[in-house]
Amino acid sequence: MQRMNDPLFEAHGPPELPDDLSPDEVIRALEAHLTPERVRRIREVVAGRSLSIAPVLDRIHDPHNASAIMRSADAFGIQRLHIIAEHGAFLANQKVAKGTERWLDLIRYNDPEQATDALRQEGYRIFVAAMDGEHRPETLPEEGDRIAVVLGNEHRGVSEEFRKLADGSFAIPMLGFVESLNVSVAAAVTLYTLSQRLHAPLTEQERVRLEARMMISSTRSAESILERARIAARRGPG
Repeated sequence: MQRMNDPLFEAHGPPELPDDLSPDEVIRALEAHLTPERVRRIREVVAGRSLSIAPVLDRIHDPHNASAIMRSADAFGIQRLHIIAEHGAFLANQKVAKGTERWLDLIRYNDPEQATDALRQEGYRIFVAAMDGEHRPETLPEEGDRIAVVLGNEHRGVSEEFRKLADGSFAIPMLGFVESLNVSVAAAVTLYTLSQRLHAPLTEQERVRLEARMMISSTRSAESILERARIAARRGPG
């Protein structure tokens, strides 16, 4: 349930790279404006990022839950969050997100079919969370090195359309009286479990591009600094 008076905002993810500067040029321009500690931290985070796991949010209703899932993804080194949002907007809770939207790629889709088509083109096998799931997070098949896990709406669960399009389903076993976990808790358990055995590093090109984007997010007046870099590049040496 949405918390009264909690500050909400539409999350967009980190800025894209400019078309007229290479990632290396962006890094060279911005690195001097960041502390060595900040540069080192950005590189440590990028080194720990992976695209092996793709969390997919199927019309998550509560911004509190969506924001908690973002934090879990960031904590476990997952770079992309895939979203099917009702009414087109993806609202996050500022108190819960804690700025993680600045570091994660938020990929939006209009419907499950569009999402599954895109994910399969990138090599993902797709498994939906379901109370009667055939697998557990730790036993999901590892054919290839990419798995997408679909987490459903708090009230309706994963949509029937997604169930039909998926490669399979999974559930977290319950040993107590409760029948299910809150979706953000289920996401944290699932993502952590998968990240322990499925965490291929980014390619060199992906790493450099992400490092440049994170430096843009970390630098005050980044656009002004990059504009000066453009002017200097046009003038050439001398």
